[in-house]
Amino acid sequence: MHAIFGKGGHGGAALIGGILAILAQCCLAQPAGPGPAAAPAGGAEAAANPAQASEIAAIVQAGEETTLSAQMAGRILRIRFGLGEQVKAGSRLLEFDCAEGQAQLLAAEAEFRGARETHLARMRLQALGAAGELEVMIAASAAEKARSQVDLRQAQLAYCHVDAPFPGKIARLRVKAAESVQIGQAMIDLVNPALLKIQMFVPAAWAAWLRPNSQFEFKIKESGRTYPARVSKLTSRIEGVSQQLEVEARLDGNSAGLLPGMVGIAVFSSQGGR
Repeated sequence: MHAIFGKGGHGGAALIGGILAILAQCCLAQPAGPGPAAAPAGGAEAAANPAQASEIAAIVQAGEETTLSAQMAGRILRIRFGLGEQVKAGSRLLEFDCAEGQAQLLAAEAEFRGARETHLARMRLQALGAAGELEVMIAASAAEKARSQVDLRQAQLAYCHVDAPFPGKIARLRVKAAESVQIGQAMIDLVNPALLKIQMFVPAAWAAWLRPNSQFEFKIKESGRTYPARVSKLTSRIEGVSQQLEVEARLDGNSAGLLPGMVGIAVFSSQGGR
């Protein structure tokens, strides 16, 4: 998914953790000197002491992001927004050609009107003693069935357009106008860059001192900018293979210049900034 790491469960978390481990070795490696070799980033000895191992690679993620998929098979009639454009919650992003569905709805409504009139006629005849209770019940059942078909067609027509579930920007367009798609096919990636979070995978030994609200600085090497942040969530288990703890953090204040997918360094002071 473009430059954004999605929420893919344990497999996605393991993938991001592996990538961040590689980035940590690349970004935090010190130049070789005449003295003894430095311990690898995230090593057991260094991780146990936050004063020595206070830096870890981290990635910026959108607080809200999703991939919108087709809920019906059909031909795309119109795409209203382009790549990178800002959209509001509820904005119509895409429309399908639903002429056939609209015709089916009209037919269902006509059938319902006929069934309803038949039911009313049977009720009038029953009042005159010319129709029995069974005939009235059968007519009522037919009217209810016709009404359910109207509801079904209306529900199907609701799939003829795709609306934005939250405000954000179009991160990726996977389809084009006039293209035919299948049910479940991914069409649009939407992210909300106004709500950013930081994800990192720290050594398991950090669990001894890292806590929610622990403060740190998030540094972006390319821009040279530093952003204050604090830990918001810690996962409830250690990954058995990598022996890493997944941590989520929030930015304190302005996030100008940050985009989902950016990688930086989280720098904790002694004892996790507490």
